[in-house]
Amino acid sequence: MVLERGEVANSWRRERWDSLRLLTPNWQSRLPGYRYDGRDPDGFMTMAEVVEFVSRFAALSAAPVRTHTTVTSVTPVDGGYRVATSNGDLRCRCLVLASGACNLPSVPALEQHVPSSIARFNPMSYRNPAQLPEGGVLVVGASATGVQLACEIHQSGRPVTLSVGEHVRLPRMYRGRDVLWWMETSGVWNQRYDEIDDLTRARGLPSPQLVGTPERATLNLNTLSSIGVRLVGRLAAVRDGRALFSGGLRNQFALADLKMDRLLDTFDEWARAHPRNADIAAPERFEPTRVPTSSPLHLDLTSGEIRSIVWATGFRPDYSWLGVPVLDRKGHLRHEGGIVDAPGLYAIGLPILRRRKSTFIHGAEDDARDIVEHLAGHLAGSAPLK
Repeated sequence: MVLERGEVANSWRRERWDSLRLLTPNWQSRLPGYRYDGRDPDGFMTMAEVVEFVSRFAALSAAPVRTHTTVTSVTPVDGGYRVATSNGDLRCRCLVLASGACNLPSVPALEQHVPSSIARFNPMSYRNPAQLPEGGVLVVGASATGVQLACEIHQSGRPVTLSVGEHVRLPRMYRGRDVLWWMETSGVWNQRYDEIDDLTRARGLPSPQLVGTPERATLNLNTLSSIGVRLVGRLAAVRDGRALFSGGLRNQFALADLKMDRLLDTFDEWARAHPRNADIAAPERFEPTRVPTSSPLHLDLTSGEIRSIVWATGFRPDYSWLGVPVLDRKGHLRHEGGIVDAPGLYAIGLPILRRRKSTFIHGAEDDARDIVEHLAGHLAGSAPLK
């Protein structure tokens, strides 16, 4: 049984901004026994198309979904779990937590010091620039969400300042192919969680600076600075009505560029080892991220220059309903490749759950197969850890 608090594909319907498209090309949209079969395999689904894709899969697979059923608590009982919902209680021997890692926006505590005159938004409350008051906008965070919203808001005619911290830079296209084709074909995305040296850090990395557009365009900090978006450092504090930024832009840029080049080196090594791919273009490298000639270290939030802030600072899971002692001191779920630290309890859809591709639509199948194999073993009375 699948419990859904809203409709099928609820988060895609209710918690995304209007213009958002998937970062992954359509040919990568696939689920067990089901894949994109439209006329634009190299395009990127709109949110309406994602809703249709997921809803159709649910119907074709005859998944036993109970919609409009909110889980309010999960507690252990003998041999399993009691699941309290808005439509009554259920008992089960095994439970899979498939609520993902993006239940709540991760807004920094310093928001409480922002003057009340500043309108505040996050990626779940923002829909389009028309919501914002006229005037300058501070976008905090330069991962996929931050760069996309900074670009869209700037195009609406509002001055945009983008606060940049740690980020992952990627080109949309590399050597004539989508960069995610390279991630998949070279094997990078299939790397297992137990093959990664610093798994904790890898799971916490921001999403890459990518956007899905019909033009398959690259969107990075050079693109934004070229159109007039002002780049500042990481937002470090808000004191006495002033936003204070770190001065480490040059180092942040250099580190992101270095990591991108190392990844491109990996792709080039794969191409040399597979010379049959004759249609692949020659290796290329990209202009380093340009450091602004001047970048303010503080902004007066009471001056009227900034009228709104958009917090593009990531998301976090919500386990407030989970009454099982399986969270660490930071509130993260304790699990080994999705096998949670409690008998018969599993998770899916978390960052690098079992592979680097775990949080993407096409990454669900392999992870689900592994999880179900262990779950079946548990029900049969033996479940060796993998």
